[in-house]
Amino acid sequence: MSAKIKTSFIKVKCGDCGNEQITFHRISSKVDCHVCGSNLAEPTGGFSSLNGEVVEEVE
Repeated sequence: MSAKIKTSFIKVKCGDCGNEQITFHRISSKVDCHVCGSNLAEPTGGFSSLNGEVVEEVE
């Protein structure tokens, strides 16, 4: 993750179907897209490893 995240939640855009969904930026289990089932993020013990694009930080 190259950008500094200032909030706890982020909106991530799925690279496969374009769906946008909100997730916690430090997850403890895999996050899949609600529409197509593609993997959006995986836990790393710190910040999430994202497989989609961060659209915005959610307050």
